[in-house]
Amino acid sequence: MNSMDIRLLMVFDQIYKTRSVTAAAEALDLGQPAVSVALAKLRHHFGNPLFVRTSNGMEPTPFSQGLVQPVRDVLAALDQVLGYRSEFDPATAQRTFRICMTDISQLVLLPRLLAKLRVMAPAVCIETIPMSADAARLLESGEADLAIGFMPQLEAGFHQQALFLQNFVCLTGRRHPRIGEALDRAGFEAEDHAVVSSSGAAPSLLEREIARQGITRRVALKSPSFLAAAFVVEHTDLLLTIPRRLGEILEGRGEFRIFPLPFPVPEYEVKQHWHERFHHDDGNRWLRRLVLRLLTGNG
Repeated sequence: MNSMDIRLLMVFDQIYKTRSVTAAAEALDLGQPAVSVALAKLRHHFGNPLFVRTSNGMEPTPFSQGLVQPVRDVLAALDQVLGYRSEFDPATAQRTFRICMTDISQLVLLPRLLAKLRVMAPAVCIETIPMSADAARLLESGEADLAIGFMPQLEAGFHQQALFLQNFVCLTGRRHPRIGEALDRAGFEAEDHAVVSSSGAAPSLLEREIARQGITRRVALKSPSFLAAAFVVEHTDLLLTIPRRLGEILEGRGEFRIFPLPFPVPEYEVKQHWHERFHHDDGNRWLRRLVLRLLTGNG
């Protein structure tokens, strides 16, 4: 049967209900000739007259009496499919959202996100996945719902939304023996440094600028984590160049001070990224709106 199949089944059902070609045409808002043509196609397909004209109208044959329930099951299933909506109710949802994040994004976002979820969506769970070169595959496969960070490699082929601008500051311990009220380039170059050896885009941006500007930096510690390096800096005389939002959080909670970098480094955009497959998913959309609101006050 061709693309008219469903309409043909609807004609069959209406004739069975009304015992009349004319009444079926009216119910379906079709012309009587169109219903007669549809009935002829049904008869040809099934090799059975299906309905026989009597004094009481179009009476079904025994074949039709056996066929009517399967036809109605198909039509009911079609109504269910066409009326399906993937609704997400945060108050009752029991769902785990997986987010690719750097340690910085976790510290900046997770406390506020979890506080909101406890009130708005108490049965929702957040699972964080370390940011890696595998982020694109995880988003595409659905193993991750979102990726949050500075990820220019994801800007082609993925949906994205800017959350905030980020730049770098210099972090020191509060009792650093040589850094006073300000930090200039000479002071920056004179001290030993902790650096983050992550393959992430933000550390790479910083390293390129330091090399481009010919800045000297003596490295005493390499760490894969900004947080681990920061807590070493807190208790030593090392310096650490760190994203500003993370520096501000640490300064308010530990024995730290932050200083503007004594040389220019371009700002970069922290974004949330997601795959086209989940662009219209109600749960993913709800989560994206919440992240946007928490990090920008918008949305």
